[in-house]
Amino acid sequence: MLFYSTNMQAPKLRLDAAMLAGQAPDRGLYMPETVPLLPAARLDSLRDRPYPEIAAAVLSLYTDGIFPPESVLSMCRDAYPFEVPIEKVDGRRFILRLDRGPTASFKDFAARMMALLFGHIRRDDDRVLVILTATSGDTGSAVASAFHGIPNIRVMILFPPAEVSGRQRRQMTTLGGNVTVAAVDGKFDDCQALVKKAFSDESLGGIRLSSANSINIGRLLPQIIYYVYAYIKTAKPGEPMIVSIPSGNFGNMMGALLAGRMGVPFGKIVIATNANDEVPVFLKTGEYRKIVPSRVCISNAMNVGHPSNLARVINLYGGHMDETGEIHQPPNLTAMQRDLFAVSIGEQETRETILKAWKEHHVLLEPHGAVGWAGLGRYLETEKTGFPAVSVETAHPAKFPEEIRDILGIEPDIPPSLQGIEDRDEYMLNIENRYDAFRELLIRTYAT
Repeated sequence: MLFYSTNMQAPKLRLDAAMLAGQAPDRGLYMPETVPLLPAARLDSLRDRPYPEIAAAVLSLYTDGIFPPESVLSMCRDAYPFEVPIEKVDGRRFILRLDRGPTASFKDFAARMMALLFGHIRRDDDRVLVILTATSGDTGSAVASAFHGIPNIRVMILFPPAEVSGRQRRQMTTLGGNVTVAAVDGKFDDCQALVKKAFSDESLGGIRLSSANSINIGRLLPQIIYYVYAYIKTAKPGEPMIVSIPSGNFGNMMGALLAGRMGVPFGKIVIATNANDEVPVFLKTGEYRKIVPSRVCISNAMNVGHPSNLARVINLYGGHMDETGEIHQPPNLTAMQRDLFAVSIGEQETRETILKAWKEHHVLLEPHGAVGWAGLGRYLETEKTGFPAVSVETAHPAKFPEEIRDILGIEPDIPPSLQGIEDRDEYMLNIENRYDAFRELLIRTYAT
């Protein structure tokens, strides 16, 4: 299988080369040239299988000819040794809890798989590879954990210090070793822009760069898996599923779209954003306007004013958006509106949803999951359906103890991955929101 750039001005690459590149040289994002099918019979055959085996069945369709099937299965078992609970709330409404990994975030699913794939790709390469990552919350900790201590790989994480929780920050800054963490005087979109610019900076040619953000196709593909998993665990054969996805940079939601193209029958994909509503407005009006600066919300990982993966979404629907957000070829908006239901959930409604879910169902949500649950409720108000409806919970409530205490007056249980983290020493740098400052940091840290 080959992967092409959404900007259509770069050579097509195999998966291993596309992963190592991170971003295409024309600043586009890599997409599979063809989306492989999972026929209904194959989906049915996976119903009683554990998550790692379902993961291997999905990923092997993209890795054929690069990784042996037995290696893919082995990597999936190594990547996913934890539970992936689907919690029934009432009727046919479910919560898919993706918060049981080592950093208590859905980002673990892609980051751990990426680290193993990178290790396989580079098993005979002793040159240093630098992984650049921008984070608004959970990506940084998941990437840091997944790549920590891997030989010949260095990780640099940029984050906006005013917009991450204390526990999120400490998950990144207490590792040290091959992980460097830099607080940027700006927003997540600024961090993301710095990372993207570094990939097109020819003066950094002496430093081998790749990305672990969702701009990297290696981060996207593992996110297809949990929608296949949710479908075969909640729906009857051939029955459509409704899924609600709290969305910021749209890699998670893009995984659902690819799952749909592979054969998962969705009744509707609900895109639930916080106050950063550029995508709901676009789907309603056909006009796209970035939000600069992005709006600060308690669902901090979704504080994104221009989602990178929107370029992939628009490409999938026949359009062309460049890396700046300019649309050169409009997508099929009618088809997007048919498949997607986009809604923006404000701060008050997010808090009210956490309170209501706890009081009515004894279900504990954190802010991102609350946005998803509220978005699902909004959709079900407009469409009465008996289909299974799954809302994605993307982080553990213990990552946001202040909000849980303020809203519910309780202390969330702390998973093992977060226990004792407040007592560890932190190591981080501070840089100005200027590309020349970031470039100098890269050269000072990694140039040989």
